[in-house]
Amino acid sequence: MRVHLEVQVWRGTIPESRHRLQLAACDVNGAEVAATEAADSVTTFRSAAKPFQLLPLVERGHADRWSFSDAELAVMAASHTGTAAHLDLVRGILAKIDCRESDLACGFHEPVDPDALREFRERRLPPTPLYNNCSGKHAGMLAMCRAESWPTAGYERPSHPLQQLLHRTVASVCGTSPERVPIAIDGCSVCVFALPLSGMALGYARLSSSADDARGQALSRIRAAMMKHPWATGGKGRFSTELMEASPALVAKGGAEGLECVGWPARGIGIAVKCEDGAARAVAPATIAALAQLGALEEPSRARVADWERPLLRNVAGLEVGHLSAELRLLASTAR
Repeated sequence: MRVHLEVQVWRGTIPESRHRLQLAACDVNGAEVAATEAADSVTTFRSAAKPFQLLPLVERGHADRWSFSDAELAVMAASHTGTAAHLDLVRGILAKIDCRESDLACGFHEPVDPDALREFRERRLPPTPLYNNCSGKHAGMLAMCRAESWPTAGYERPSHPLQQLLHRTVASVCGTSPERVPIAIDGCSVCVFALPLSGMALGYARLSSSADDARGQALSRIRAAMMKHPWATGGKGRFSTELMEASPALVAKGGAEGLECVGWPARGIGIAVKCEDGAARAVAPATIAALAQLGALEEPSRARVADWERPLLRNVAGLEVGHLSAELRLLASTAR
């Protein structure tokens, strides 16, 4: 199924601007289910890669060694919002592996959650890297280093054996070779990977499958942790979290610069949606439109994310002045 996907920004009844999006959806074998005209365009995986950066820790049995809970695994795959509950999970991981907050290479940013931000500022709490939305991922990386007897210092560098393993792992799950996956540095200082959207969709299809081999079982465990604890994989105000809460049949993880990836376990399908101009505001309406078209989002669940499907625009006085809406058009079939 070939489609055109865009999000229109309306000010009153006036079309003010437009975001163009690319989409890829496929099954576990890489067979195309739906695609826009540039579904193979290459972009960065950003935080949507986190479930696969966690994969070696689970696949090699180290999650069992450290007795990590499902909530702890979920926060390792998270872009969390910096609430006290998120910080407690990361502290617990660090305590189990005998690491300190100062070992985290992700750096500090203020909590994303409004209540946590207010408390942080009013109480003048210390600016620890625990607040970084990627601190769970970094704690998981430190756990992997401990388990494999690798040095924890410099674990974020491309030359470190951890980052080299994650490079190979992400490439493999997404159906390609490391040589075809360029790397750069992510916002949290570890490697970020470049892949076609179709490769990302394949990764999420595999995250959603029920393969019986060791890798399939590890992916199933990560998926189950994310779906069981949507709050731990993001938090209030995160589209991925609210989508999973609205539709427990889906697993979702977003990334910076307008990326959202979704797995549909009932069908073993993965979906990747990317806003070409990187605008985060366009991603949720487009993703909901795509999921609805594919039949992955039933009406009761869709109603629960209505505010994400048609976000309102308000001016500085709080007046409603417009909205966003997605348009998904079916195109005539063409050979690839």
